[in-house]
Amino acid sequence: MYTPKQRMLNAYKNIENDITPAAPEFWFFYPAKVLGVTMAEYQREIPHYVGMLKAFQKFKCEGWGVGFPKFLNDRVKVTSDYKPIRDGRYRDTQTVMANGKEYTRSYIYSDNIPYWEEERAVKDFSDVPDYFRAHINDGVAFDFADANKAYEDVGEDLLLELDLGFTFFDYFEQFMGFENAAIYFMDAEEKVLRQMQEEYTAFQKRLFAEAVKNTPYEVYFIGCSSACNLLEGPHLWRKWDKPYLKAIVQEAHGQGKLVHNHNHGKIMETVRDLVEIGYDCVCPFERPPGDVEGLPGLQKVRELLDDKVTFNGNVHTVQALILGDEETVRGQVREIKEAFRGSNRLIVGTGDQVGAETTEDNIWAMIDETHKKE
Repeated sequence: MYTPKQRMLNAYKNIENDITPAAPEFWFFYPAKVLGVTMAEYQREIPHYVGMLKAFQKFKCEGWGVGFPKFLNDRVKVTSDYKPIRDGRYRDTQTVMANGKEYTRSYIYSDNIPYWEEERAVKDFSDVPDYFRAHINDGVAFDFADANKAYEDVGEDLLLELDLGFTFFDYFEQFMGFENAAIYFMDAEEKVLRQMQEEYTAFQKRLFAEAVKNTPYEVYFIGCSSACNLLEGPHLWRKWDKPYLKAIVQEAHGQGKLVHNHNHGKIMETVRDLVEIGYDCVCPFERPPGDVEGLPGLQKVRELLDDKVTFNGNVHTVQALILGDEETVRGQVREIKEAFRGSNRLIVGTGDQVGAETTEDNIWAMIDETHKKE
């Protein structure tokens, strides 16, 4: 019998499992609920992996989580002013001193839902290169102490992956917003962006190399915020993100490491690209409003993945888990398992994080149906 972590790794490596892994995405909502804390308390006061571990232990299933490195950077100093505003909401106003210039940004925290960014740091396009290089430079050092503690604490109960941060486009989106980032990428001189792309790739390769030397992580995680088909679009993604992603995956495989990509929204147009990049696992292949619907859609994805990339996801977090009953959930799980019958590269997961409104009965139904042997 395998441990939850071993089952996840087996799926990533195309190794036969004793049962199909069931990996609901417990990210913010359910971990906070299991711990009995507000969302603001969880996000500001509790290490992220702690809540995820408690949630996966409660439901006795497989799953993945993320450990985060720290960045030590003398060129950037951040001060924070965190205050309640109204009705269980709080504003964190931050001053960022980057290469000697002052920027402001703010975040809204809530007792009930995850935080969001109210104000982005960079408003003037002329500041972009300098702000970028204040954060992405050879003087930044990496601290893995917290990430290593998280890895040790979760043991075999959870596959903890080391976060490699954002895709190239998403890195800009985080400090200037999606609309401004999209305009900047379309209007900036190509040679300026190419230079920053090279610098970002080199920086991330250095992060990865240091992580390999200083951590025991088997899997590395690359998520997406706006760098998904639905928002960024295939053209910009292929031009600016795909080369970076391919370089990182090649670097990881050269060191015997695995890479997991989390990619929301419509995805069918670039599934072949994901295979070409060489990811070991991609999730979550969402049902509508995503574009992987029912058995035909799942079978098409399996055909495109060609057993070269592990599939994870597709149970609808709203229509099935929140609004549906146990049979609705079980029906979606059966569709997924039927589409991937005979494949070792299958993890039954959710299309996004499990909402706080989800009944425990529906979560247990998803896990039970996934674990059933054929």
